[in-house]
Amino acid sequence: MKKLAILCGFVLFASGAAFASESDRLVGDAEAGQEKAAVCAACHGPTGNSPSGDFPNIAGQGKKYLVKQLKDYQLGNETDGERGRYHMLMADQVRNLSAQDIYDLAAFYAAQEHEVGSTPEDVIEEGRRLWLGGDVDRGITACAACHGPSGLGMSLATFPLVSGQHPEYTRAQLEAFRSGERANDPNGMMRDIAVKLTDRDIEVLSQFIRGLY
Repeated sequence: MKKLAILCGFVLFASGAAFASESDRLVGDAEAGQEKAAVCAACHGPTGNSPSGDFPNIAGQGKKYLVKQLKDYQLGNETDGERGRYHMLMADQVRNLSAQDIYDLAAFYAAQEHEVGSTPEDVIEEGRRLWLGGDVDRGITACAACHGPSGLGMSLATFPLVSGQHPEYTRAQLEAFRSGERANDPNGMMRDIAVKLTDRDIEVLSQFIRGLY
């Protein structure tokens, strides 16, 4: 736990330093972001609460995290997926975004209220155990250590809000981290954890997070 606290502190410092110079100059405008988000609504819904499990809920997400992901998608385009994050549908959406566009979009979605679903009763106990306590024997850190007990994340450290996320999307991302297909997590933190998760762990956490608040 002490090692995790040190690592989280390092990531917080590094993440803050990476955005410091740009954020000093750029301030997102939520109203402008709403206009720019019109095209995003097809997948993410008008307020960032996606109607489909294929696409993530991004309403209420931390601004720094949103900025990082959009920039990572741009980097994925520039490097043909070798760095950053690549997704075929997002590739066209982020291609021509300016830095100001990105901050405006982040401001808009961060200001929206995220919706929370429900957790099936048969996974509540197992999910709560993994979420709050991890699994010491398997070296799995508690999810709550970075995402908070209610899944609200730590915005300053760019640890995302995951409460209320669609099970389908959560499952896909955990599997991508486990396989290494997704590799834009700071210091490989999610990959280190996901590689230790079984299919059952991933299924339980995906369902549990949907109703977490």
